Amino acid sequence: MNKQQNILIIGAGLCGSLLALRLGQRGYNVTVYEMRPDLRKTDISAGRSINLAFSDRGNKAMKLVGIEDKVKELCIPMTGRMLHDKEGNTFLSNYSGRDYEYINSISRGGLNALLLDEAEKHENVKIHFNKKCKFVDFEKTTALFMDYHTKDEFIEDADCIIATDGAGSALRKSYFLEKKFLFSFSQQWLSHGYKELSILPTDDGGYKTYKNALHIWPRGDFMVIALPNLDGSFTVTLFLSYDEGEYNFNNLTTPEIVTEFFKKEFPDALALMPNLVNDFFENPTAPLGTVKCSPWHYKGNTLLMGDSAHAIVPFYGQGMNASFEDVVVFDEVLDEFENKGWETVFSEYENRRKPDTDAIADLAIDNFHEMKDHVGQPIFQEKRKIEMALEKEFPEDYSSKYSLVTFNEDIGYREAMLRGRAQDKAILNMLADGDISTTLDMTDRVVLKSILDKVKTETEAILEDDRVASLH
Repeated sequence: MNKQQNILIIGAGLCGSLLALRLGQRGYNVTVYEMRPDLRKTDISAGRSINLAFSDRGNKAMKLVGIEDKVKELCIPMTGRMLHDKEGNTFLSNYSGRDYEYINSISRGGLNALLLDEAEKHENVKIHFNKKCKFVDFEKTTALFMDYHTKDEFIEDADCIIATDGAGSALRKSYFLEKKFLFSFSQQWLSHGYKELSILPTDDGGYKTYKNALHIWPRGDFMVIALPNLDGSFTVTLFLSYDEGEYNFNNLTTPEIVTEFFKKEFPDALALMPNLVNDFFENPTAPLGTVKCSPWHYKGNTLLMGDSAHAIVPFYGQGMNASFEDVVVFDEVLDEFENKGWETVFSEYENRRKPDTDAIADLAIDNFHEMKDHVGQPIFQEKRKIEMALEKEFPEDYSSKYSLVTFNEDIGYREAMLRGRAQDKAILNMLADGDISTTLDMTDRVVLKSILDKVKTETEAILEDDRVASLH
């Protein structure tokens, strides 16, 4: 494919701006249209996650485009989950037994602005804001846009169109509504929604609670989490059912009920949040859903990427990382098939990528139940204790499911899921049967080696059973 080809990208969010930067580096002519205003000039964060979890898969993409060091300046390391019980007791559960493995809290706006700045350094990349995509003619490779200011409509054509316009994608809608080919689509909502709240900095700009952790208040059917920001604040998110349970979004209708709810369930968080009632009634309640679809592409004309192809719920902290990994995989496919034309590139990319994005979507739902409920259960805490000890003592030989997904960027999500689930099953089974126990000396290398051997043997047996049952 000749490098003077014109690529149209719909959406200048995290995935779209990274894709524009990478394709610009590769020499393509890239035009990006974004429906929102330029976030570098106006605050458009309302209702969207202010900060996100950034980990190794995302960082691999930053290395690819050469901005790893600039991104690092936006990061706050979080070494584990700080669990808060109803009495205000806290317990730090590390993400890994290896000291060098941690995730980061990063500002969505700060990272997006950096990617836009880097993309616009390339003369062959043009980014336009306040232009809403209304329809994509995927047979003619054209897109209809409306300018928000003038209300004028105009058509853009290109050699190929890539949609990175999120869960409400205009291209995906066009695929679905036009019925020109067999297009499968599913959207599944959780019964829970979310609302963003905040813990403000201290008067001198410090943090009111421990800075280097992802804070969780797990309460069985609902939870609150908090991630640190560079300015000393925390972005707090309440995940709660719309209509089930004693307290839900539908009945939290007055300042008194909201305060009563937090006083009863999250007293130590409430003490840090004098601004709670204000935040609660100013910020929107938003739904949480999973989008799966196929195919992601139409011939060599159009392609879905990022959330437009595979939106997931936020409970593995992998939504942004998965979208960034999309760009890494797409880049690898271009290295191999660039001279074969867009249809080959798009087809190969989807074949390679979809099993992994399906896997992380399922894992994110699993982690929803884990975070709001399981993390507080004794057997789960025993499992984590064993996993931490194994990772610390045998860093080359053992990785928990969480580590496989979050810190092992060179294996796919699907492989991480299959192995990780088998390991979880193995450890929980053996704990329940008394074959292994945390009452043993967790600092004794011989004891730990015996546990590691048992876990490995049992894990392989479970994986083999799954293979026999044709599960993979």
